[in-house]
Amino acid sequence: MKRIVVLTALVVAGAVSYVVAQQGGQKPMVVSVEKLKDNLFILKGGGGNTTVFVQSNGITVVDTKNPGWGAPILAKIKELSPKPVTTIINTHTHGDHVSGNVEFPATVDVVVQQNTATNMKMMKSPPGMGKPGAPTIPTIFDQNQGKGLPKRTFTDRMTLFKGPDQIELYYFGRGHTNGDAWLLFPTLRVVTAGDIVPGKQLPILDTNNGGSGLEIGDSIAKAHSTFSKVADTVITGHSTNMTMPEMLEYATFNREFADAMRAAKKGGQSVDAVVKSWTVPAKYQGYAAAAEGRLRSNVQVVYDEIK
Repeated sequence: MKRIVVLTALVVAGAVSYVVAQQGGQKPMVVSVEKLKDNLFILKGGGGNTTVFVQSNGITVVDTKNPGWGAPILAKIKELSPKPVTTIINTHTHGDHVSGNVEFPATVDVVVQQNTATNMKMMKSPPGMGKPGAPTIPTIFDQNQGKGLPKRTFTDRMTLFKGPDQIELYYFGRGHTNGDAWLLFPTLRVVTAGDIVPGKQLPILDTNNGGSGLEIGDSIAKAHSTFSKVADTVITGHSTNMTMPEMLEYATFNREFADAMRAAKKGGQSVDAVVKSWTVPAKYQGYAAAAEGRLRSNVQVVYDEIK
């Protein structure tokens, strides 16, 4: 008899729910598709949002979800286009964005920001998740003899492909991690942000991988300044898409959070006191209420950063 089991998994960028159909011991993984353009899609389920860009001679995939989700991604892509996947770009190091890499053909080019390449060799857990500060040993890449690790890196800027296939990669500074890559699809006027813009909520500040609560707002603001006249849509790490004005608002939200923490620490408030008193300001309509664990972690991160 068929049962539908709903599982809620706490992943690197927040709580994500997905449906597993159980019948005869088989548990198919459900990947849903959101079409943004005729050749640009978002695949949802099983981790962070995956962007699929169908180009002239192949396909670029941005982020590959949790372990075991590479094959479902590839199966869904085959429904969208017969072209081969030639390139993977990972926005950052976390397992719910990179683990599927190992299930793609070894010929696929993997591109990341240089700090992410370093982080992917260790796969440290964010604060409060897994063993504090400890790398996953062996990592999923160790278990697969290095398959899926980056083949190319960039520092601040890289351009891939030409004409309508062009993708521009940027790094604007620390935020969610110290290697958050931004992607611009210039002919489509779309940006993929990864978990530095997870959605309208407090971000995870992963100091174990170089993240910063004091700098994240400025990094997002720099991205907005670069993209505001050349893009209309921002693909978030785990939620629905944002407009460019909403992305600027999110930069302000993070800057104001940092400022509030500076004032609280200067005023002698403890982390516990801030956690009990701070709520999302009413002007930020549509923002998720702060979960206590996430709020406590972020307050502590900013307190530790303040000199």
